[in-house]
Amino acid sequence: MRSLLIPAVLLAVLVALHAQLWVGRGSLPNIAAWNAQLEAQNAANRDAQSRNERLANEVKDLSDGLDMVEERARTELGLVKPNEIFVQITR
Repeated sequence: MRSLLIPAVLLAVLVALHAQLWVGRGSLPNIAAWNAQLEAQNAANRDAQSRNERLANEVKDLSDGLDMVEERARTELGLVKPNEIFVQITR
C-alpha cells in the first residue's frame, strides 16, 4: 500500500502542474494571447508616437512660420505694429 502512495501523489502533482500549464492563469494560450495584445499595443504606441512627432513638427513650423509671415508682411505690405516707427532706407 505504501509503495503505491508515493507514485500516486507524484502522479497527482504532475497532473496538477500539467493542468496549470494548459488551463491555468499563466497557461500557454493565455501567454500567447497576452503577447498578441502586447504587440498590438506596441504598434498603436508607435503610430501615436509618429503622429505626436508630426504634430510637434507642425507646431514648430507654424511658430517659425509666423515669424516668416510677419517678415514678408513687413517687406511686401509695409506692416507696422502699434508703437513702431517705420523707417525706409533707399539706395
